[in-house]
Amino acid sequence: MKVMSVFGTRPEAIKMAPLVRKLQEAPDVESVLCVTAQHREMLDQVLELFELVPDYDLNIMKPNQTLSMITANVIRGIEEVLVREKPDVVLVHGDTSTTFASALAAFYQQIPVGHVEAGLRTYDPYSPFPEEMNRVLTSDIAAMHFAPTERNRQNLLREGIRFEDIFVTGNTVIDALLEVAGKPYEFEDDALKNIDFASRRVITVTCHRRENLGEYMENIFTAIRDLADRFEDVEIVYPVHLNPKVREEAGRILGSRERIHLIDPLSYQPFVNLMAKSYFIITDSGGMQEEAPSLGKPVLVVRRETERPEAVEAGTVRLAGVERDHIYQIAESLLTDPAYYANMAEAVNPYGDGQASERILTALRNRF
Repeated sequence: MKVMSVFGTRPEAIKMAPLVRKLQEAPDVESVLCVTAQHREMLDQVLELFELVPDYDLNIMKPNQTLSMITANVIRGIEEVLVREKPDVVLVHGDTSTTFASALAAFYQQIPVGHVEAGLRTYDPYSPFPEEMNRVLTSDIAAMHFAPTERNRQNLLREGIRFEDIFVTGNTVIDALLEVAGKPYEFEDDALKNIDFASRRVITVTCHRRENLGEYMENIFTAIRDLADRFEDVEIVYPVHLNPKVREEAGRILGSRERIHLIDPLSYQPFVNLMAKSYFIITDSGGMQEEAPSLGKPVLVVRRETERPEAVEAGTVRLAGVERDHIYQIAESLLTDPAYYANMAEAVNPYGDGQASERILTALRNRF
């Protein structure tokens, strides 16, 4: 069985790494790894951490690349690889432009596509943008759908996907998280080395989504600044995304503030360890809604909706919205109400047990 795995961004790489290694170790599988390098530097950090060496590297990243450029360059680049390798199945992950473009290129070659992390939906085509339509269109192409949860399966069934083509596996990010969190690690970043995690309540922040740029991001950053101003034992750590607009806004509102640390993006291992030492998380990321609960950390999602409602229902995640007062009030409750905090920190993570990669490999063997 020849299986080609394709990814291009850091989140995809983290979530696909344990699956790719599982495929590489399987004696009955010929594993081919192709990266698009939609994100170059951050992707390379993950490849190094998980000791993965791509068979093909399209290296498409260009300054100021648009979504159209990414999509066109992936389709052109991946076509040559598909023609040369002729895999039995192509695995793509999640909802990036690499995901959709690779699935489309495989379809043009009449090669079946397996979609890892399938079935997530907000039902708003512009939020998150362009991720929501990327995953919907990939579902229309895919022959196998590896859904993290039962809710994801039900989403796919409502869209006409056949029951026998959907496999509930858990999320591969938990496989990666548990592996990395189990390794000893000491911070190398000076700002992190100097934080007394034992006596300080550290709030880790990530915020970068396109739909939050502008007024919403200003609201989010202002609420975070207000928290630091009120609670003297709180330290804010924000690894700031490389997007110049995000960095400019973060510097304007949060820069040069006491106990607010704006640092460069972290590679996966230090970031996992930062989450593990944090009191709670404020994020507009999708993956952190799945990861942080496995570490017992409450998550406030600064978005208007989430494609991961299972986490909200389980109690590990609160949807905080994008209004300054609402974000502040929920964060304040976590800092002042021990029972409120415990209810979130002790809730059970609905995204799996760390065995998703093994379940996907079993499904592939049964199909191919």
